[in-house]
Amino acid sequence: MYTLLRKIILAAALTSLLLLAAGCSSQGPAPDPEMIEVGTPKPVILDVDMAQEDMHAALFLLAHPNVDVEAITVAGTGEAHCGPGVENALGIAAVSGAQNIPVSCGRETPLAGDHEFPSEWRQDADRAYGVEIPAGGEPSTLSAPSLIVSILQNADEKVAIVAVGPLTNIAEAILDSPEIVPVIDTIYIMGGAVEVEGNVGISGVGIENQYAEWNIYIDPLAANIVLGSGAPVVLVPLDATRDVPVTRQFYSSLDEHRNTPSADLVFEMLTANLGFVDSGGFQFWDSLTAAIFIDNSIASFKEMTLAVVEEEGPESGYTKPSPDGYMVRVAVNADRLRFEQVFLTILNWEE
Repeated sequence: MYTLLRKIILAAALTSLLLLAAGCSSQGPAPDPEMIEVGTPKPVILDVDMAQEDMHAALFLLAHPNVDVEAITVAGTGEAHCGPGVENALGIAAVSGAQNIPVSCGRETPLAGDHEFPSEWRQDADRAYGVEIPAGGEPSTLSAPSLIVSILQNADEKVAIVAVGPLTNIAEAILDSPEIVPVIDTIYIMGGAVEVEGNVGISGVGIENQYAEWNIYIDPLAANIVLGSGAPVVLVPLDATRDVPVTRQFYSSLDEHRNTPSADLVFEMLTANLGFVDSGGFQFWDSLTAAIFIDNSIASFKEMTLAVVEEEGPESGYTKPSPDGYMVRVAVNADRLRFEQVFLTILNWEE
């Protein structure tokens, strides 16, 4: 019995060592321009809150040959405050060689309620996590909702929206000018936790809520307005983003494959936040959403009827399946390897 048990233990240990060795020796993703079929650029408005992953997503979309970023709008209800958020967005555009893109910010309070990101998080976002962002151009004279309305009212074709922060700007634009809805191609939203636990209650900030994801939690009313607007919605919740963690392996691959200012800047930001990478809690939330906008094959989807809980309490901000909700196309999982390769390829894209 002892001999048999010892053999089992040794075999298990050997298997573990082989798996570990395989994991250590396995190569990470590498850029492959052949996987990108260059076509007619799709117009899009990028709505961000200028946290770190928003910057990654912005650099990705600005570099993509099949994307035409019409504007960057900053949600003042998000992690960065309006002033530094706009400055950093203008700097990101400059790094990408897109200095003429209009950038503006919206209100800094939700449409209803008083939810807000922790002040420490906002300070980190305001200072770009200690990474120097080059100076950019001048911001738009329009507010973010007015800029969204202006672009859609003057568009020659339908325009998509990629929204990776609280939905305050988009909801306000729809409330102010509902005639823009038919001009919206699709709204791609990073937000919600549908069939998995949310991230508000596990963030260590003392909020008892195991259901909500931060972007939706900040402004639940705005989320319901957008979901119920009549515009097609693709939701990329935590259900899918948990499949694309930011890992040391990806970080090493990026270090090995970075040939552009955009790739260098993403590397610098990850270097400044390796503690977050190593924590296991860092995911490509916004970059995945941006990638899905241009390539739906990166994820699998399910049609669901959803509504956001607006009432205060332990379910506030919960993106909840409901027969009285709104039909939404929900990303339920993601292809990590394909995403990482696409992301690296586009960050290193050169005309």
